[in-house]
Amino acid sequence: MNRNRTSELIFNLIIVALTIVGIILMLTGRPEEGALQSSGLENFKFYTVLTNVFCGIVALIQLAFILLKKDTGKIRLLKLAAVCGVAITFAVVAFMFGPLYGFPQFYRRGNLFFHLLLPLVAMAEFVFVRRAKMPFRYTVFAAVPTLLYGTGYLLNILINGVGGPWPDTNDFYAFLSWGWPVGIAIFAVITIAAFGVACLFRAVSNKRAV
Repeated sequence: MNRNRTSELIFNLIIVALTIVGIILMLTGRPEEGALQSSGLENFKFYTVLTNVFCGIVALIQLAFILLKKDTGKIRLLKLAAVCGVAITFAVVAFMFGPLYGFPQFYRRGNLFFHLLLPLVAMAEFVFVRRAKMPFRYTVFAAVPTLLYGTGYLLNILINGVGGPWPDTNDFYAFLSWGWPVGIAIFAVITIAAFGVACLFRAVSNKRAV
């Protein structure tokens, strides 16, 4: 096994392990033990959880490709979409929610894994593991999951209403606290940011392409 393949194996083993531990802590923790947490499976409504679990699944697929000695370049698009999602999660907590509400509550139990540890390892893996070049269209596809999540989030509120106070609200990120125009603008900015993040990671990866 060559050096790049070994790095690929190690990084993805770590990502899968972090995903499993994060899910266990998330499912067994109480909502009051961390910010933006619900009980059990309800946590899967959060962008953070969905993107991190997706990243873990992609890492698991990559491990299977490695063990079966198949070309992992075939899942480049999935890797880009996965790293894009967890990078957005990392950035929103680090530069938006953390400064607004305080960092400690966002780095407890499962949140520590999904807001910090797993995203950092996933971003490092994407930067340091060399893979074949990716076409520009991959950056557009990589931003689609974020667009779909935002669309579903807003449609749910439009159909079912905002609801009551936390934890019974459908606007659990409170993006509509300033009204619909601001809420839509926030999701538009996040989607554009996802595209920008995808472009950045594609550029870095392509410079190191095999």
